[in-house]
Amino acid sequence: MNAILHAQQLTKHYPGSIALDHVDFTANSGESIAIIGPSGSGKTTLLHCLAGILRPDAGSITLNTPTAPLRLDTLDDAALSRLRREEFGFVFQQGMLLPELTAVENVALALMLNGTDRTTSETRAAEWLGALGLAGMEQRRLGELSGGQVQRVAIARAQVTGARVVFADEPTGALDSTTSNEVLDVLLRSVAANGRTLLVVTHDPNVAARCQRVVELRDGRIVADSGGTAQPGSPAQPGTTPAAPVATAAPSTHNFKGAFNV
Repeated sequence: MNAILHAQQLTKHYPGSIALDHVDFTANSGESIAIIGPSGSGKTTLLHCLAGILRPDAGSITLNTPTAPLRLDTLDDAALSRLRREEFGFVFQQGMLLPELTAVENVALALMLNGTDRTTSETRAAEWLGALGLAGMEQRRLGELSGGQVQRVAIARAQVTGARVVFADEPTGALDSTTSNEVLDVLLRSVAANGRTLLVVTHDPNVAARCQRVVELRDGRIVADSGGTAQPGSPAQPGTTPAAPVATAAPSTHNFKGAFNV
């Protein structure tokens, strides 16, 4: 597999603590990777650094694009914002959607921010919502949707732009077990069907077991990686057996309907 995101010697300090301690990490194109660890282990900080939300204190982060590698740690704020809009998608525990907008408007907004006209944006947004099981609910506001449905809206928003890497921070953490499984199915299948890379921070071992690869952090260092080895100097930990991969058909961004069943 080809590396799409590569970090070397990432270091991040907070007052009185080290969140990341010279972390090396590579995500390959099309992988689903769970990042696990106890609270304070550095997993969310790692996710945010890789996504260009936080800047590391030291180290490098490289995104391999079709045109040329990009060093995230050297980009200015405007370039990082553009990169997050175009190359990355995000699914957070609470959705981080706009409650005053309808489902289709929330998804379309991601396209409109990139310059797509409203009619085209809402058409593509409605296609994504339909493919994720929300046909007929496009005009509902968030308060008229269940928690699982709101997360499906967030999953559609994360991918409608054609983002090549999707970052998910505890995407099922606020859901009951049944709804959590349903949302996870939607997330994994839709990401795989479109050939994207998924990085998901989770405390849930059931979520981690569904990913192809599991990376464990402790005290700011990677101590286990089911797709490789722990960092030098880290305590030896048994790897986690990766789950069987989901289907990897990769339809184009604009013609995905029927590519996955959710």
